[in-house]
Amino acid sequence: MFKLVQLLDDGAVRALRDIAAGGQFVDGKISNPHSKVKNNLQLHDANAYERSSKILLEAMVQNPDFMEFAFPARIAPPLMTRYAPGMHYGLHPDTAYIPLPEGQLRTDVSCTVFLNDPADYDGGALHVQLGSADLRFKEAPGVAIIYPSHTLHEVEPVTRGERLVAITFIQSLIPDVQQRNLIYELNEVAALEGLNMAPENYTRLQAVQYQLLRMWRR
Repeated sequence: MFKLVQLLDDGAVRALRDIAAGGQFVDGKISNPHSKVKNNLQLHDANAYERSSKILLEAMVQNPDFMEFAFPARIAPPLMTRYAPGMHYGLHPDTAYIPLPEGQLRTDVSCTVFLNDPADYDGGALHVQLGSADLRFKEAPGVAIIYPSHTLHEVEPVTRGERLVAITFIQSLIPDVQQRNLIYELNEVAALEGLNMAPENYTRLQAVQYQLLRMWRR
């Protein structure tokens, strides 16, 4: 249902922090004016947005863990957001579609990339509800959390310091979360154990993988 990925190296994290330090941030409601739960700041600087999105997108498409878990068909340009003391984002699911210049993107998978040290701020954990489980994430710089967009989640209030993250949304080749997780697990087993299997059995396993992809991929 969710996965932690080491997405960025130290150089990429520093570059994104530098962009954030020199960029203009505005009220996050500029992109969702009717929200009653959104209270944060987001990057609102075309040049800074283009540069930061490029760094993040390149890291995503070059990261096997990210690609194999999300099965991305399209990735929205990642956006840096900032939380000062008192700011939060109340409990919500992500919207089903977001408008992009090339057409609407269906949000199957959401991603938060942590950009500053968790010791730099108090509060501000990403709280995700999965059934009866309450999961909280406050990760090291460069780590991304990937999770289904329909899950209820929130950013808990920041009480000290500043929380800096980037967020994006992914339209997956396999929209159904259960099917996507099954394919991921099957692929992981094949990668870990395939060389230990008799060749004829590994071939049969590959046939199952490929047929499920044909059935479920959109």
